[in-house]
Amino acid sequence: MLNFLQRIGKSLMFPIATLPAAALLVRLGMEDFLDLPFITAAGNGILGNLALIFAIGIAMGLSKDGSGAAALAGAVGYLVLDNGIGAINEDVKMGVFAGVIAGIAAGLLYNRYNDVKFPEFLSFFGGKRFVPIITSAVMVVAAFVLGYVWVYPQALLGSTADWILNGGAAGVGIYGFLNRLLIPVGLHHVMNTLIWFDFGTFTTTGGEVVRGEINRFLNGDPSAGSFLAGFFPVMMFGLPAACLAMYAAAKKERKAAVGGMFLSIGLTSFLTGVTEPIEFSFMFLSPLLYVVHAALTGVSMILAYLFDVRHGFGFSAGLIDYVLNYNIAQNPFTLVFIGLFMAAVYFFVFYFLIIKLNLKTPGREDEEEVETETEIEEGTDEYEAKAYHYLEALGGRDNIETLDYCTTRLRLEMKDRDIVNEAALKRSGARGVMKIGRKNLQVIVGTTVEFVAEAMKKQMQNPGMTAPSAPRTEQEKAPGSTGRRLNKEEFAMPVNGRILPLEEVPDQVFAEGMMGPGFAVDPADGTIASPVKGKVVQVFPTKHAVGLETDKGLELLIHVGLDTVKLQGNGFEALVEAGDLVDQGTALLQVDLDFVKKEAPSVITPIIFTNLESEEVQLLQQGEAVRGDKGILEVTDKKEGVSDE
Repeated sequence: MLNFLQRIGKSLMFPIATLPAAALLVRLGMEDFLDLPFITAAGNGILGNLALIFAIGIAMGLSKDGSGAAALAGAVGYLVLDNGIGAINEDVKMGVFAGVIAGIAAGLLYNRYNDVKFPEFLSFFGGKRFVPIITSAVMVVAAFVLGYVWVYPQALLGSTADWILNGGAAGVGIYGFLNRLLIPVGLHHVMNTLIWFDFGTFTTTGGEVVRGEINRFLNGDPSAGSFLAGFFPVMMFGLPAACLAMYAAAKKERKAAVGGMFLSIGLTSFLTGVTEPIEFSFMFLSPLLYVVHAALTGVSMILAYLFDVRHGFGFSAGLIDYVLNYNIAQNPFTLVFIGLFMAAVYFFVFYFLIIKLNLKTPGREDEEEVETETEIEEGTDEYEAKAYHYLEALGGRDNIETLDYCTTRLRLEMKDRDIVNEAALKRSGARGVMKIGRKNLQVIVGTTVEFVAEAMKKQMQNPGMTAPSAPRTEQEKAPGSTGRRLNKEEFAMPVNGRILPLEEVPDQVFAEGMMGPGFAVDPADGTIASPVKGKVVQVFPTKHAVGLETDKGLELLIHVGLDTVKLQGNGFEALVEAGDLVDQGTALLQVDLDFVKKEAPSVITPIIFTNLESEEVQLLQQGEAVRGDKGILEVTDKKEGVSDE
């Protein structure tokens, strides 16, 4: 159920994304701006049809492939439901709930019936064309039921709305507290939808009835704005001050490393009101701080109410919306004073708790916990590179059942969540990782999440895409270290057989290391697998050899047999192509070993590192081994002679 509600919460972001455009148009057309009523009317065209927009957005968001057919079914479903209910009882006003119900139904029906097949004479109505039809039928039934039944939930919601809207300081304070507290599970959008788009009504000078806190505020309702104003001091002042407190409390040697991050996410919150990158930077490191933050948000809401401030936004409570809607707000400058007060409270409370309780906020981790953030190689597309390393850290594309995203986070359903490497995700730039239920995972990326998610989807759909250059940490780029070492766990036996030192290969070129250092195997079967994680650089036309490159840039040659190039590919089957990404154990070649033994001088297979510079290969094992065995060798720095284990 939690996963289902989260999917709805994520889907709500589609219609919510239309609000900045609507708010901008409404404000620009008003008398104190351009005084062009048609522009205001255009903006209200969005705000006045939010239920329909919600139906379209939720249906598209819930559909398994974001299909336009699902969006059309959502629109059709809403029109059938709304008009059907109106014909039964004109007093029933479902508002955005009608859009939400129609959108959910359309999305689920699309997933169930988008590929349905009918007999040939009805085939035109099969597949995706059937979805609006079945949605209409379901909504007719829903309209009949809700037309008679909705009067009771409507009365309950009305009384709840009256209590919240007329609850004074307690009402806005509780809302502010719960708004922040529900962010970790992504359900704050569901509650916001009720407050922002449904609760409360206002009749404009033109006689139009508008609903919801945002819509009423933008259209001049003097009673609207109390449930929005208190967010400005938190997002513009409080959370940036929390960043300053965490920076001040960071270890001296870590300040430079975390300072840039805090400046970036603090500025994002101040300008745009996008706060999740800040909140997730301490949410899991210290849940206590997050509860304090939620409580302080409630305090800010109460203060704004007590000082009779009414202000609003179309997107979020940042500087942009603060300035845009300043002229239609009530006592807006008071928010600056409240904000300065909240900034002082946030700074001192956060700093005191961090120092007093030794909380492990960014920059205060124990030395062994510090993970250096990876740096993308110059010339590599940033989002493609991040997507590649996120997929690696998540256990590969095969470990992901569903991938979606909202404003700042990836939302994933995993096959095996236990193999996810959280440290690697954070090294690649993730702000935090949250586990929900048994299979669900959220990775907090920031406002660039859409680009990263789309790059991940593209790489998941094209498994043969070339891996980007491996990122390097500062430690790996330090003088005297190439950062390309391999420990025992990073190299696995590629084939069943007997391990030999390179000197025993009956070929002078290999035996004397002219091709590079390594070892050899006398294979017992014909399945050759990748010993490392990386990509296929080359499959020789005769299929007797494969070139690999590890994630760290080491180049590796697997040469099956000696003088096997003369076989012209006979007896060899290539299972991969150049550019394919491979894991340890990915099958590379299938060899007819009996045939090769008859036709070639030897089946002994050299495995050579061809581009070592200041590294050396240490063979740790000889004799019989099984494909996939670890502990075969290490690649170490010549100076140190120790592994990076």
